[in-house]
Amino acid sequence: MSDNSTTTLTGTFATRREAEIAVEHLVQEYGMDRSDVFIEPQSSENSAGSKASGGDVAQAKPQAGSAEEPALNGALLVSADISRDRLDDAEAAFRDAGATNVARK
Repeated sequence: MSDNSTTTLTGTFATRREAEIAVEHLVQEYGMDRSDVFIEPQSSENSAGSKASGGDVAQAKPQAGSAEEPALNGALLVSADISRDRLDDAEAAFRDAGATNVARK
Protein backbone atom coordinates (compact mmCIF):
# COMPACT_ATOMS: atom_id res chain seq x y z
CA MET A 1 0.00 0.00 0.00
CA SER A 2 2.40 2.65 -1.12
CA ASP A 3 0.81 6.01 -1.92
CA ASN A 4 1.17 9.65 -0.92
CA SER A 5 -0.33 9.09 2.52
CA THR A 6 2.10 6.33 3.54
CA THR A 7 5.83 5.99 4.10
CA THR A 8 7.79 2.75 4.22
CA LEU A 9 9.57 2.26 7.54
CA THR A 10 12.41 -0.29 7.72
CA GLY A 11 14.53 -1.64 10.53
CA THR A 12 16.95 -4.52 11.04
CA PHE A 13 16.65 -7.00 13.89
CA ALA A 14 19.22 -9.44 15.28
CA THR A 15 16.62 -12.06 16.25
CA ARG A 16 13.38 -13.38 14.84
CA ARG A 17 11.81 -12.78 18.26
CA GLU A 18 12.63 -9.04 18.13
CA ALA A 19 11.21 -8.77 14.61
CA GLU A 20 8.00 -10.52 15.63
CA ILE A 21 7.61 -8.30 18.71
CA ALA A 22 7.85 -5.21 16.50
CA VAL A 23 5.21 -6.63 14.15
CA GLU A 24 2.97 -7.54 17.09
CA HIS A 25 3.14 -3.97 18.42
CA LEU A 26 2.33 -2.49 15.03
CA VAL A 27 -0.68 -4.75 14.52
CA GLN A 28 -2.09 -4.98 18.04
CA GLU A 29 -1.27 -1.57 19.50
CA TYR A 30 -1.46 0.62 16.42
CA GLY A 31 -4.08 -1.26 14.39
CA MET A 32 -1.93 -1.79 11.32
CA ASP A 33 -3.03 -4.33 8.75
CA ARG A 34 -0.69 -7.34 9.00
CA SER A 35 -0.54 -7.53 5.19
CA ASP A 36 1.33 -4.18 5.21
CA VAL A 37 4.20 -5.53 7.34
CA PHE A 38 6.98 -7.75 5.97
CA ILE A 39 9.80 -9.78 7.57
CA GLU A 40 12.62 -11.03 5.37
CA PRO A 41 16.31 -11.90 5.64
CA GLN A 42 18.54 -8.89 5.10
CA SER A 43 20.88 -11.00 2.95
CA SER A 44 20.10 -13.43 0.16
CA GLU A 45 20.35 -16.43 2.53
CA ASN A 46 17.47 -17.77 4.62
CA SER A 47 17.91 -16.56 8.19
CA ALA A 48 16.33 -16.59 11.63
CA GLY A 49 18.46 -13.58 12.56
CA SER A 50 22.07 -13.17 13.61
CA LYS A 51 21.59 -14.35 17.23
CA ALA A 52 19.64 -17.26 18.70
CA SER A 53 16.76 -16.42 21.04
CA GLY A 54 13.38 -17.64 22.20
CA GLY A 55 12.23 -20.69 20.25
CA ASP A 56 15.56 -20.79 18.40
CA VAL A 57 17.37 -21.86 21.57
CA ALA A 58 16.96 -25.53 22.42
CA GLN A 59 17.46 -27.01 25.88
CA ALA A 60 20.65 -28.67 24.69
CA LYS A 61 22.83 -27.10 22.05
CA PRO A 62 21.85 -28.65 18.69
CA GLN A 63 24.48 -30.36 16.61
CA ALA A 64 25.88 -28.09 13.91
CA GLY A 65 24.04 -28.61 10.65
CA SER A 66 21.15 -30.47 12.27
CA ALA A 67 17.50 -29.61 11.64
CA GLU A 68 17.30 -28.16 15.18
CA GLU A 69 20.03 -25.60 14.58
CA PRO A 70 18.55 -22.18 13.70
CA ALA A 71 19.58 -20.64 10.37
CA LEU A 72 21.59 -17.70 11.72
CA ASN A 73 22.78 -16.15 8.47
CA GLY A 74 22.34 -12.48 9.24
CA ALA A 75 19.87 -9.89 10.42
CA LEU A 76 16.20 -9.72 9.56
CA LEU A 77 14.66 -6.75 7.79
CA VAL A 78 11.18 -5.61 8.79
CA SER A 79 9.43 -3.14 6.52
CA ALA A 80 6.00 -1.64 6.90
CA ASP A 81 3.88 0.82 4.96
CA ILE A 82 2.86 3.31 7.64
CA SER A 83 0.40 6.18 7.45
CA ARG A 84 2.33 9.38 7.97
CA ASP A 85 0.40 10.27 11.12
CA ARG A 86 1.59 7.01 12.78
CA LEU A 87 5.26 7.11 11.75
CA ASP A 88 6.58 8.28 15.12
CA ASP A 89 4.62 5.55 16.96
CA ALA A 90 5.79 2.88 14.51
CA GLU A 91 9.40 3.99 14.74
CA ALA A 92 9.20 3.84 18.54
CA ALA A 93 7.77 0.30 18.31
CA PHE A 94 10.69 -0.74 16.06
CA ARG A 95 13.28 0.77 18.40
CA ASP A 96 11.62 -0.62 21.55
CA ALA A 97 11.76 -4.10 20.02
CA GLY A 98 15.50 -3.75 19.30
CA ALA A 99 15.68 -2.43 15.73
CA THR A 100 18.83 -0.90 14.33
CA ASN A 101 19.23 1.01 11.08
CA VAL A 102 15.67 2.36 11.26
CA ALA A 103 14.88 4.38 8.14
CA ARG A 104 11.94 6.13 6.52
CA LYS A 105 11.74 5.71 2.74
